[in-house]
Amino acid sequence: MPHEAIQLNTEFQLLHVIGLMSGTSTDGLDIISVELFPEDENIRYKILKTKFIPYADEFSLLLKSSPSLSGRGLRKLDVELGIYFGNEVKKFCQENDLYPDLIASHGHTVFHQPDEGYTMQIACGAALAATCGYPVVNDFRQGDVSLGGQGAPLVPIGDALLFSEYDYCVNLGGFANISCEAENKRIAWDICPLNVVLNELAALIGMKYDENGQIAYSGKLIPEMLTKLDSLEFYKLPPPKSLGTEWVQVHISPILSQYESYAVEDRIHTYTAHAAGRIAQSLKKEQGKALFSGGGCNNLFLMEKIGANSAATIVKAEPVLRDFKEALIFALLGYLRWHKYPSTIRSVTGASATLPAGAVFLPKGD
Repeated sequence: MPHEAIQLNTEFQLLHVIGLMSGTSTDGLDIISVELFPEDENIRYKILKTKFIPYADEFSLLLKSSPSLSGRGLRKLDVELGIYFGNEVKKFCQENDLYPDLIASHGHTVFHQPDEGYTMQIACGAALAATCGYPVVNDFRQGDVSLGGQGAPLVPIGDALLFSEYDYCVNLGGFANISCEAENKRIAWDICPLNVVLNELAALIGMKYDENGQIAYSGKLIPEMLTKLDSLEFYKLPPPKSLGTEWVQVHISPILSQYESYAVEDRIHTYTAHAAGRIAQSLKKEQGKALFSGGGCNNLFLMEKIGANSAATIVKAEPVLRDFKEALIFALLGYLRWHKYPSTIRSVTGASATLPAGAVFLPKGD
């Protein structure tokens, strides 16, 4: 299995990789510069530099509306985003005197419909490589989907290789997801929508997000709304399973719209309580240790509710890792792809086979 100790060959070597991550919450671009290298028949990492680049409000709205663009408009945005990422990589390298071997870009998810056989993350790899001047690996999900998999989560390979001392690795981003070992194999799944919903609700009162969970603290529970959310069929399904914004629009948005007469604070309180319950229920080992990362770690109300409903030991990742763990792991995925090593896990995604995930784009020759 690809998550077990890798039998390194002579092709494996230290690589300086820059990882790029643009999440479904459309708040900005995470950039991480990391050295990845073989050690003790495994992969180790050293974080060099990080940077978060917030998106302008207009650009964030454009990304959110990208699923409704025409084919021509979406292709244009794909190329423009690749150029934008490439320019930001160039500036990041110049500011920090960096000379990476490789860029690994998750891109920005527009569509994710694995049951229909497709997924799409924009930020054109060819445009990115041509703009920044470095080799690029991107489009990490479609290969797995084409083999019948969910194309997500892909982070568990990094959880297994880099954070094996934890029983669970939980990421609290646009969606909450988890990975763990079960019956001697790695499994993972999307737990529930998180910031992709909370940020939309916060926007109704002029806020970009619920800072520290203060809005949730100020609200009151809407019991009927909580019951409807907890009763969604997705939560009864076994893994592998994954979520996309389309699922939110079909299943979450109609429930939220039924309670528009209630204060936004009450809806945020209730949805946060719902998400906390789903996440806590996923931590089944009473003596287990769970590593939490992602922006949701800063939501004190959410973390408090998770802790109150789970007997597991909850460990917040250190601040840099908390904010850049996904970008770090996509840098690892780029590293594995560069060495042509399988980086998907069939027990996680449900695909018929593993593969070296990602497409490679080279910059122009000298």
